[in-house]
Amino acid sequence: MNKAVFQGIIDVCKVHAERLRWSMSHLAEKKPFTADSLAQLTEVELAIFDQFIVRFSKLQDVMGAKLLPAVLELTHEEGELNTFIDKLNRLEKIGALSSVEQWLKLREMRNQFAHDYPDDPEIQSTLLNKAFVMAEELLKVLDHVIHFSARYGVLKGTL
Repeated sequence: MNKAVFQGIIDVCKVHAERLRWSMSHLAEKKPFTADSLAQLTEVELAIFDQFIVRFSKLQDVMGAKLLPAVLELTHEEGELNTFIDKLNRLEKIGALSSVEQWLKLREMRNQFAHDYPDDPEIQSTLLNKAFVMAEELLKVLDHVIHFSARYGVLKGTL
């Protein structure tokens, strides 16, 4: 794995993570979200919610599509890894992922964002409360993968 390519993937993940954290910090005082509290949001707060949803989705996407496959390439894992679940299982086995089940739940959360429920603020508030918890998990997974990858000397400032 080319160090510059791997670092580039990490850098993209870090940008999404930084903006996800920013949106979470600006919405923290609004938690827990309810149908009533969502109805009271300003245009700026709605834009910050959009930022939260977009950055969660983009981070989860880039990690699944680029970072996790790059980690497998980095570690020179051999064997038949034809399906995504095979790759996740191998990543868990080598310690790059803590839990395949957790990753699949994060992926499902991202998929739920694709469904818009503009007419049901109860569903929206439940989804957002769950998403905030899962966003913290996603950020921890990213930190874990970065820490795992550092031992291979492909990141800035590592041997």
